[in-house]
Amino acid sequence: MIAPLEESAPDGARVWELSREHGYHALRHFYASEQLEAGESVVSLARWLGHSDPGFTLRKYAHFLPRAGARGSAAIDAVFG
Repeated sequence: MIAPLEESAPDGARVWELSREHGYHALRHFYASEQLEAGESVVSLARWLGHSDPGFTLRKYAHFLPRAGARGSAAIDAVFG
């Protein structure tokens, strides 16, 4: 949950602290991670997120590719196994 700030608005309403962890950026991060987990290409994801460089997207979200290389290994195993 996003914590309210100590001060309140002039009308008495609570003022909420902006949080990158719980707002729009969290939603983008979730979207990107789900796409990569589903096997979507980094190039397509970069385009959808508006990144001009897929390398940036890869550096930002590479930790969501725990099975990176598994498909390549499986393909080689199928050829030579």
